[in-house]
Amino acid sequence: MTVPMPAPSYLYEDHKPARASFLEDVIAGLSQSRKALPPKYFYDERGSQLFDAICRLPEYYPTRTELAMLRDSGAEVAAHVGARVAIVEYGSGSGQKTAVLVGALEPLAYVAIDIAEAQLRLAVGALAAAFPRVKMIAVCADYTQPLTLAALDAVDAPRRLVFFPGSTVGNFTIPEALLFLQNARRVAGRGGAMLVGVDIKKDPALLHAAYNDAQGVTAEFNLNLLRRINQELGGDFDVKSFQHRAFYNASESRIEMHLVSTRRQSASVGGRRFTFEAGESIHTENSYKYSVAEFQALASEAGFAAKHCWVDSDRLFSMHYLQVPSSAAKHE
Repeated sequence: MTVPMPAPSYLYEDHKPARASFLEDVIAGLSQSRKALPPKYFYDERGSQLFDAICRLPEYYPTRTELAMLRDSGAEVAAHVGARVAIVEYGSGSGQKTAVLVGALEPLAYVAIDIAEAQLRLAVGALAAAFPRVKMIAVCADYTQPLTLAALDAVDAPRRLVFFPGSTVGNFTIPEALLFLQNARRVAGRGGAMLVGVDIKKDPALLHAAYNDAQGVTAEFNLNLLRRINQELGGDFDVKSFQHRAFYNASESRIEMHLVSTRRQSASVGGRRFTFEAGESIHTENSYKYSVAEFQALASEAGFAAKHCWVDSDRLFSMHYLQVPSSAAKHE
């Protein structure tokens, strides 16, 4: 008789945004003179699946480049970080990069923070099975908002490493990125550190291809945001009357993603009706690109000391190891 193996165990904390918050953010964004929607709402279950598909596209270099860098530099990262560390990852996603980092560092604990509950549970469950000696904590939450990590505070780890891969820091405007890094420094605490992936400025043609893939997966990912509004908030957007548009804004050093109305139309959500002119767009995402020096200057302004930077041989991507000075307050 086969005895079933127990399911991998992990702690779970539910702080996911309420439906009302989603609705408030949508109405606020569409009420602006230049309509916009927060990119954090891309990641329902379907959106998470589509983003994983984007990461496997031949045009989309960031994921495979950063993953290779982590595999090649894992021992160096471990030497910088040291032993008996707790890893806190913002936007943990599928956990593919996490598995490489956890394998290299052998931390005491790992905390995954993500807004997409289904993918979060799946990823942390798989990590718990692969690394049974590591305390696993899954936190479903919007990591852009202040958050108390009670389960992490109970972990007796001398140091914390905040992990933020995927060039997701580029989704913030410069002032937003500064605030986020300042918060990450407080979470890391005195003597803690941060490992963050950052996309480098490069040929705009490479950037255009990465966000306008031939298979149309990124377009589907962008349009899925309107489908989510229809399904969860009772919206009546005619999704077929919007088109994906992504381009490099050289003056701002960022890729911009938009949903462009193909005709004059209106749509309602939450009892509010919004009119769109033909050619008018909803700005859904930015992806800022930084030189190594630019990002290190931003990290310094946030209170970090830039200790090491890895750059791939094609100079597509950078990975920064930032440290909190030992004089900083512990877990402010």
